[in-house]
Amino acid sequence: MPHHIDHPLISAELTRLRDPDCPNQEFRQRVRRIASLMVSAVTADLERTVVPCRTPLEQTSGEEITRPIILVPILRAGLGFLDGFLDLIPQAAVAHIGLARNEKTLEPEAYYLKHPTPLGESELILLDPMLATGGSAVHAVTTMLAAGAKRIRFACLLAAPEGIATLQAAHPKVPIYTAAIDRCLNEKGYILPGLGDAGDRLFGTI
Repeated sequence: MPHHIDHPLISAELTRLRDPDCPNQEFRQRVRRIASLMVSAVTADLERTVVPCRTPLEQTSGEEITRPIILVPILRAGLGFLDGFLDLIPQAAVAHIGLARNEKTLEPEAYYLKHPTPLGESELILLDPMLATGGSAVHAVTTMLAAGAKRIRFACLLAAPEGIATLQAAHPKVPIYTAAIDRCLNEKGYILPGLGDAGDRLFGTI
């Protein structure tokens, strides 16, 4: 099952995001805040290493995250989700994968990939506000695994049951973190009740 991050602050932000009268600037700010609020849950089980730590009074021990983190926004809407994660994980590297949905077939079409190397020793967090049909998510995970990634998790604002099922069927070891699980997809592959096209609302291209 996906990890539904049920938090009152996230729910309040998401309620406003769903409103079609929420202007682009406010929409971007609220997406960023939700992303930041999700970071703790998305990273809660990262492997840690005990390290020496010196305080002003004595020597003790502390912890560091064992592996580097790479944030991977799926272009273009994933960019609006990125800054909230960087606010809390400023040391993370950023990879980019560009996928566009064919509006006739609803299948993703790749057009860009750029990432740090090597990927095998890092923790990758794929970022995309919407997990709708699941096609883009599956394509992105498959692409990053082929590039050498071994540890991938997927974070989104909204997920449809159909998208969850598709991603879990293709990549059952990839955990899914979402702020909300909506009802279903419509005939055009959009999430219901949803919030419209996240990319258009983030970047004012409606």
